[in-house]
Amino acid sequence: MPFDYLACPRCGEKVKAYRNPIPTVDVIIETDGGVVLIERKNEPRGWALPGGFVDYGETVEAAAIREAREETSLEVSNLRLLGCYSDPSRDPRQHNISVVFIATASGTPTAADDAANAVVFPRTGLPDQLCFDHRRILDDYLKAVSPLPIR
Repeated sequence: MPFDYLACPRCGEKVKAYRNPIPTVDVIIETDGGVVLIERKNEPRGWALPGGFVDYGETVEAAAIREAREETSLEVSNLRLLGCYSDPSRDPRQHNISVVFIATASGTPTAADDAANAVVFPRTGLPDQLCFDHRRILDDYLKAVSPLPIR
């Protein structure tokens, strides 16, 4: 892969401009009624898991808790890792790597920050069309939490 070069602001020497993926988090929030999804205010618009960018100096766990609160007004607990999603085409805006957590919450979600709406969907009634790769993530989640068939 060819590199772009930048000029060092101090000496003018050419330095490589590295393009690294950007860390993000997504949270599958479980409630008594199902799973919380948000309707995005910004492009790409549509239904999505609550989530966002990890701030510099922040752990991914802290980012997940913060993003869940910012977008749904819910305090999440029992945070556990589902997986990491890194397909370069998962986000049309740029190459993001998402660390995905499952968490629990009680109460009624209220949309805030980047969310236009926040709704609890029953596990059997999740939308087919979701932003990014969130349908794949939810399919993985459903496989992980469903009981294994009895043989």
